[in-house]
Amino acid sequence: MIPGGGQPNMQQLLQQAQKMQQDLARAQEELARTEVEGQAGGGLVKATVTGSGELRGLVIDPKAVDPEDTETLADLVVAAVQAANENAQQLQQEKLGPLAQGLGGMPGMPF
Repeated sequence: MIPGGGQPNMQQLLQQAQKMQQDLARAQEELARTEVEGQAGGGLVKATVTGSGELRGLVIDPKAVDPEDTETLADLVVAAVQAANENAQQLQQEKLGPLAQGLGGMPGMPF
């Protein structure tokens, strides 16, 4: 309810929504450029992903490579990518959380 019982200013609400959408788009672009890392095996395998979750790099220490045990290497790769994605999700929450919450209460917003 608006203090004083008046009607909300629709133009002002639309301007606020548009600004919030622009801020959200900027934050999403920044996330796509920001890289975060995850690792496994004490740093034997390192994965780099963007803040939006795109895998950009994978570094495997030669000590992690055992031709007789490729399963462990595969597990380390999966764990490193998962850790990187968890870090990306945390970054998304930090960057997008407040913006998405602000848009969540507005009709017609896809959040």
